[in-house]
Amino acid sequence: MVVATPPSSLMAHRHGRAAQIGFGLVVLAAIGLAIAGPARLFAQIEGDRGIAPVAVTNDIEVSGIDVNVTGKNADEARNSGWVEAKRKAWIKLGGAAMPDGQLDSLVSAIVVEQEQIGPRRYIARLGVVFDRARAGQYVGSGDGGPSTHSAPMLTLPVLYSGGTVQVYEVRGPWQNAWAQFKAGASGIDYVRPAGGGGDSLLMNAGQTGRRSRSWWSNILSSFNASDTLFPVARLERQWPGGPIRGTFTARYGPDNNYLGSFTLNANDEAGLPAMLNEAVKRLDGLYNDALSKGLLRPDPTLNAQPTLDPAIAALIAAAAKADAAANPADGPLTVATPGAATPAPTPTPTPTVEAKITSITVQFASPDAKAVDSALSSVRSVPGVRGASTSSLAMGGTSVMRVSFAGSLDDLRDALRARGWSVSAGSNALSIRR
Repeated sequence: MVVATPPSSLMAHRHGRAAQIGFGLVVLAAIGLAIAGPARLFAQIEGDRGIAPVAVTNDIEVSGIDVNVTGKNADEARNSGWVEAKRKAWIKLGGAAMPDGQLDSLVSAIVVEQEQIGPRRYIARLGVVFDRARAGQYVGSGDGGPSTHSAPMLTLPVLYSGGTVQVYEVRGPWQNAWAQFKAGASGIDYVRPAGGGGDSLLMNAGQTGRRSRSWWSNILSSFNASDTLFPVARLERQWPGGPIRGTFTARYGPDNNYLGSFTLNANDEAGLPAMLNEAVKRLDGLYNDALSKGLLRPDPTLNAQPTLDPAIAALIAAAAKADAAANPADGPLTVATPGAATPAPTPTPTPTVEAKITSITVQFASPDAKAVDSALSSVRSVPGVRGASTSSLAMGGTSVMRVSFAGSLDDLRDALRARGWSVSAGSNALSIRR
């Protein structure tokens, strides 16, 4: 134990009861810090506070489709409900009329949001996922999504609730709503950090008011983003367990520019997740509207090169001039006089041949979203991999990714084995597992 000894000046001068109490508090604080030790300083970054975003695919998802159908039995009612959901989703997407058989070939998955199954009745809220490669030619701009796409935007969800403001300091419902948002069909390229580790120190609510372009450039370069978005949620509870009023604001850029806002209400805490999910969709609409109006262009000052002070630039120029005078051999070339030896030409380096880019299918187990993200990150880190994205996602089963690789199938197999994967090779396909 460390014992704090007061200075002799304090021991010699006592100015009443208040001074003695103040000195006692100082001593207690010093003893408490000595007992706690420096390990407590890590409390700001330790702990399980990150929420990894769900795997993002390029498929087209239409959610919130309500069905209420009957059948001879529960299975028939459910099948009828799924068929009706596909039709409603296709109409909502603006697709051309087509038979159910052809429509089935465009659907890659059915997402069950809510479900009630009876002996002869099926009531549910479903989501329908259409394969972009097959369905994109029939809807919208031809790719199943918006005709324009933004630059990568670092997204910092800011939450005001209970008199505090937070981003990644704790696991919050607002961060969870953005992590669950499926942005494959959005025109905004959201870069959503998981929020674990040092993210809570680097990106907090105070960062939204920072105007330093150098600081922002360092953060954006760490996440390969071009600019930043601030979706702000302010929750006001009327009383504990009672109604909740949410005010949501769309902001962007290092100057925290305002785009728009709206309000939503929830009856109680049980309705809060649904309200936040709806708010994320509406904010995405605000950001897409701003993109179509040309407001979400990356701030050019974030990529501006730093300029030197004129005095420093003059010193550098003088040093370079002195160096050239001291080493005339490094100066400019002079015209050769007749009879002088002609220097030998510098050999031209042989250009390297670029490796052929091969598209390889990789199967991997995907018990949860974390496993998907881990597999994608591991494959993308392999030298020679130009890109990797999921082409078929099956949570709890086996998913498939498409990998663009500068090399052969055997090269990719060996590189993955070196990273700890157990790899089985097939016909232009690999199966990997831990």
